[in-house]
Amino acid sequence: MKRIHREIFKELSTTFGLVMGALLALILIGRMLKLKDVFLSQSISLLQMGELFLYLAPFFLLLLLPISTMLSVFLTFLRMSTDNELLALRAGGVSLGQMLVAPLLFCLLITAMDFGVSFWGVSWGMENFKSTVLEHARTKSQLILQPGVFNKEFPGLTLYARNVTPSGAGLEDVFVRDETRRNAAATIVAPKGTVGTDEERGQIVFLLEDGHIYRRQGNTFDVLGFSTYAVRLDLEKLFRGFRFDDDKPKEMSWNRLQRLVDDPDVRDVDEGNYFRKIKVEIQKRLALPTACFVLGLFALPFAFSFKGLRQYLGLVLSLGFFMVYYTMLSVGLSLGETGTLDPRVGLWVPNGLFLLLAIWGIRMAQKERFPRIFDRLRHISIRKTSKEEEQ
Repeated sequence: MKRIHREIFKELSTTFGLVMGALLALILIGRMLKLKDVFLSQSISLLQMGELFLYLAPFFLLLLLPISTMLSVFLTFLRMSTDNELLALRAGGVSLGQMLVAPLLFCLLITAMDFGVSFWGVSWGMENFKSTVLEHARTKSQLILQPGVFNKEFPGLTLYARNVTPSGAGLEDVFVRDETRRNAAATIVAPKGTVGTDEERGQIVFLLEDGHIYRRQGNTFDVLGFSTYAVRLDLEKLFRGFRFDDDKPKEMSWNRLQRLVDDPDVRDVDEGNYFRKIKVEIQKRLALPTACFVLGLFALPFAFSFKGLRQYLGLVLSLGFFMVYYTMLSVGLSLGETGTLDPRVGLWVPNGLFLLLAIWGIRMAQKERFPRIFDRLRHISIRKTSKEEEQ
């Protein structure tokens, strides 16, 4: 039995790696197409692009791990059932209950992995993604600032510095034309300044010292002196709409979500909408990792039921099951964010329903009693296969 468990676990892991890799590659390619303008405009190299995708991966893994677990269990046992390996095992005295050890252990390990992604991986990835992008933007800002040249690379800003230090961070005799604010364009002159970043706000900061601001509004002309003045450029403008704010619950760490949900002041923000999003996000961070175990358990008896079903049809069928789960989860998310339904109910109903179906399916599989619809699907698949072979 140890060898049987080892071989089943090995095949589950191999299938999981293939499915997970394929799905993650598709998601990241789609994200790359969405951010192609960002990468081209900022001249990001392939190595830097790979680093950014590495940081984005945990954000997608939270959802991809449950579907990958389900597909790997379904496809592994569907193949074993189609190749009569399950029949041979059962003829040799190995019951379905004895074969559950390997898939249960596999599902538990993936569930633990997804909990790690949920509690720490998502926030780690997004924090590193934002800081890496911010550092790249700051480095590029220093590189494009050439002494004695008017620079218009930054949206709404025209920059000029007579001297630029070799590192690019120090500026002398600075001229700035700031048109980032509507109806409040200003000309700023300062003897010196520096280039820095504000990671919390996602901004590049041009910090000027001991200068003057010249602003004209209508027929009035104002001159203001300052000791320190910061010209801020949001990365959203530099990166063409890609948001870098730090207040989205889906990008927060688990500890921060817990602190916010216990903060009475958060309840009043945006008439409670923000607080509801936090509560929904907490339940989602718990429900999705649990779905790895539930969906993996659900896929097991149905793979036994569809003996003889072709692999690609099994893949389509299992994706259909997951779409049902994801639709129910999405409805729960929407109802929770609007306050119509408690997220502790809406986000856990899909897991509860699929768990009940999994338990019922395992009992039916042990008795080798399956609904008639499964027989019809098998007959359709076998008939189609026979016609293709005849042709």
